[in-house]
Amino acid sequence: MPDRAAATAFVPGHVTGLFTVDRREAPAETGSRGAGLTLEAGVEVTCQPADRTTITLDGAPTSVESVSRVLDALGVEATVEVSTDLPIGRGFGLSGGMALGTALAANEAAGLAHTMNELVSVAHVADVEAGTGLGDVVAQARGGIVIRESPGAPPHGALDGIPGGGRVEYLALGELSTPDVLTEHPDVLTRAGTAALERLQERPTRSQFMQSARQFTADVGLATARVESILAAVEETGGVGSMAMLGETVFGFGTALSDAGYEPQVTRVDPAGARIE
Repeated sequence: MPDRAAATAFVPGHVTGLFTVDRREAPAETGSRGAGLTLEAGVEVTCQPADRTTITLDGAPTSVESVSRVLDALGVEATVEVSTDLPIGRGFGLSGGMALGTALAANEAAGLAHTMNELVSVAHVADVEAGTGLGDVVAQARGGIVIRESPGAPPHGALDGIPGGGRVEYLALGELSTPDVLTEHPDVLTRAGTAALERLQERPTRSQFMQSARQFTADVGLATARVESILAAVEETGGVGSMAMLGETVFGFGTALSDAGYEPQVTRVDPAGARIE
């Protein structure tokens, strides 16, 4: 492999508001339908070709299955340095973000000349096979408020979006295991997700996204007592919040959480999607 400089990619965080579980024989066609929003807070991934692969997260050595699978698929050994201002395991799509960031940065650093769709597919398959995500990668590649109309990576998955963006507030309380939830509750998730997506597609607005996400949260029954308490407080002030899928995290547009007396973290919708920096 030629000696090349390091390359860095940024991938926005992604909050899923509603989704289905659509498993197919081929991992590239497996995924989810649903909707979510990408965030200006996200993941930065720097890759440099090396004799053997090492991965660090915020400076600490670690292992990330989705990242390792991406490098294996691309045939690259690299030092991978990941940094993020979002908490791990709280529903921000960080496994998918790390996979996609690695794909973009490794492709650039190693001079591989893959297209964006090819890299999105590699990262999506890695996230699916790791059991850590079904739709984050394709949304993170696009940016904005994303509607996933059909499952899978390009050219299989079809995407649309809701115009607009703006301020997003969130309270990240605790972790949920994505693999456990996807394995234990696929039918419940898919029934609720299908109904929520249909309501959103009938009226694709930011307001309806939040209403559909809130109804999905109620229908799937994954919200903890802490999450339910916050959602009730937000609704008492006339706002709408919902739960990030999948994490013990509450999010809302504008000042929905702060109006209810909380001190949330604040970011904005990222309109651009994943990119080389």
